[in-house]
Amino acid sequence: MNNQKQQKPTLSGQRFKTRKRDEKERFDPTQFQDCIIQGLTETGTDLEAVAKFLDASGAKLDYRRYAETLFDILVAGGMLAPGGTLADDMMRTDVCVFAAQEDLETMQAFAQVFNKLIRRYKYLEKGFEDEVKKLLLFLKGFSESERNKLAMLTGVLLANGTLNASILNSLYNENLVKEGVSAAFAVKLFKSWINEKDINAVAASLRKVSMDNRLMELFPANKQSVEHFTKYFTEAGLKELSEYVRNQQTIGARKELQKELQEQMSRGDPFKDIILYVKEEMKKNNIPEPVVIGIVWASVMSTVEWNKKEELVAEQAIKHLKQYSPLLAAFTTQGQSELTLLLKIQEYCYDNIHFMKAFQKIVVLFYKAEVLSEEPILKWYKDAHMAKGKSVFLEQMKKFVEWLKNAEEESESDAEDGD
Repeated sequence: MNNQKQQKPTLSGQRFKTRKRDEKERFDPTQFQDCIIQGLTETGTDLEAVAKFLDASGAKLDYRRYAETLFDILVAGGMLAPGGTLADDMMRTDVCVFAAQEDLETMQAFAQVFNKLIRRYKYLEKGFEDEVKKLLLFLKGFSESERNKLAMLTGVLLANGTLNASILNSLYNENLVKEGVSAAFAVKLFKSWINEKDINAVAASLRKVSMDNRLMELFPANKQSVEHFTKYFTEAGLKELSEYVRNQQTIGARKELQKELQEQMSRGDPFKDIILYVKEEMKKNNIPEPVVIGIVWASVMSTVEWNKKEELVAEQAIKHLKQYSPLLAAFTTQGQSELTLLLKIQEYCYDNIHFMKAFQKIVVLFYKAEVLSEEPILKWYKDAHMAKGKSVFLEQMKKFVEWLKNAEEESESDAEDGD
């Protein structure tokens, strides 16, 4: 017995049974759909119960794999065929967005269902975004009432951050735009979005995804004008959106004007051509002269590499600005424009420390070149200056202002003597 070799224990693979509740059940889309629809039918229209059912079902059903089917059911009541129609031979449920009442309060309640679901299962975020993009492309396949409900729901979901504003790209689809579907949908969407937040929050979301300058693309090319956009959305009760787009257009036009101005100056175009171009842009985009003088000043100051030495920069600035005086003078025909220019000079000299001592020299140059006149300079000195570098600049201007006042008094007494 002792001579017999004792059999060594061997390791063999052991199978552990997984508890049924820990397993993810693998369904095909039809089985998945049947399971969700059955559960929704049992919960009825109580959206709190719906949210609880969806929360619990995620532990058993493969939401990750069948996200599109899940969202189709919650929005349309069943799986959608291409184009947005419900397949005839499939099960359906009335516990969905499209079968609900067409009012904002109901859509807010449905938004909570989606919000809770996506917060609970974070991996559904991308799938839900893709679903909404798809639904927007299917808009023509839905009834007007279904489109209205989807628009209100989308507005609420954009407001609470469940959706990203980039989904609006789908609305720029050529066919949707051409048939007026995009613009009509946008009205309902923006109304519910602005109702939840305000126009500033909406603008910030649009800006984040570079959509703030694209809203006019909701209309066909022949109707892409500020006037048409403003009329359409104001009549629909969205005056704040109309004003926002008008402001965006103005800002865009001003940026474009400054860019073109700088290019013309760097090419050395004649001043008469530059002035003609600027005046045409002023008229076309309704840009007031006080705004234009600010743009011209910024463009003039950006066309040169300034000396870093304080004692040399003043001389360089006077030489440069003397050359551009006729251009600046063309856009200081109003007292307010002159005052705006004075404030722009003050701000520039304060922000660029090497120019601190050059302020008075620039003002005197512009006075002599008839870019600026006595009255706006005296007004600036008295009470229209800004706080930036105030004490330094007022001290610099003291003697010149006294001279201006004396000259004014003398001219008044001369006029009296003449009488």
